[in-house]
Amino acid sequence: MVAELAAIVVFVIAIGAERLHVGRVRKVAALAFGPTAQAAHWTKVTPALRVLAVTGLCWGLVTLMLLSPKIHIAEEIDENEMQHLLIVLDVSPSMRLEDAGVNKDQSRMKRASVVMNSFFERVNMHRYRTSVVAVYNESKRVVEETKDMEVVRNILNDLPMHHAFVAGETDLFSGLQEARELARNWNPRSTTMILISDGDTVPGVGMPKMPVSIANTVVIGVGDALKGSFINGRHSRQDVSTLRQIAIRLNGTYHNGNEKHLSTDLIDQLAVGSEENPLEKLTRREYALLVCGFSALVYAMLPWLLHHLGTRWKPGVLSTRKKEVKSEGISNISLKTDRSHQTIS
Repeated sequence: MVAELAAIVVFVIAIGAERLHVGRVRKVAALAFGPTAQAAHWTKVTPALRVLAVTGLCWGLVTLMLLSPKIHIAEEIDENEMQHLLIVLDVSPSMRLEDAGVNKDQSRMKRASVVMNSFFERVNMHRYRTSVVAVYNESKRVVEETKDMEVVRNILNDLPMHHAFVAGETDLFSGLQEARELARNWNPRSTTMILISDGDTVPGVGMPKMPVSIANTVVIGVGDALKGSFINGRHSRQDVSTLRQIAIRLNGTYHNGNEKHLSTDLIDQLAVGSEENPLEKLTRREYALLVCGFSALVYAMLPWLLHHLGTRWKPGVLSTRKKEVKSEGISNISLKTDRSHQTIS
């Protein structure tokens, strides 16, 4: 309220000062603007601009003076703004086959690590609590709601987690069921779920329904989708059609991560649910800074604009060249006049 009162006082004083200034300008208008005594038409708004600029500066500076200093603490995110990243990771032995990557020389798990590290580097991970669910013939929670990305990177870095399970057939849906239970009590549309698998031995039925906390889902496939490799006496390759079907049933997006990272457009789509409109985060401090900057710019530019564009009349002594041109013009006129008189005579 103090800033508003100060701005009102400055507004009234500035109007009075502008009225005095207009009166003084009128007295010397012929000297300033030439015989017409008229400045450029746009200059009629300059008194109002000056008043508004001074008033805005006053309000902004007083507001900033009265506000408490803002302390910037690294990685400090409000609890209400925290989001969840839920990774469902296939750790079956087929994920250790080396047929992934551009040169087909990476293990599928290593390729998953490379793709996810690229994701981590392009997303503000300070906004996320990350959870990892490992799935083989059943599912296990590896880490829940951590902020330590090194823990997550260690899990993805070819950690032999399949030894924690009894050998059997891969059951991806058990991992989705565990993810469902984990995310059930989280805030609505606060979670991005990423499923990473080669799609090997995925059942056709039994997919659990995801809770409302899941806002975005991406299914990343790894492994060669054409050639594949043999394991346990059978041919294993990335099952693109099954993984794409899973993504559709989850209302998500399928991405073949065998050779390419997640696209920027896809990452932007994932960030929509977690990033708020920047305008909604503007506080009184930001508005005061904007008003101060704009007002100062207008007030500083007005004298320059008035000097160069305020009037087309240029007072002063003619230069030597202009004098010569003017003298020649007068002489030519006189000569033409004399000839016309001689002709008439």
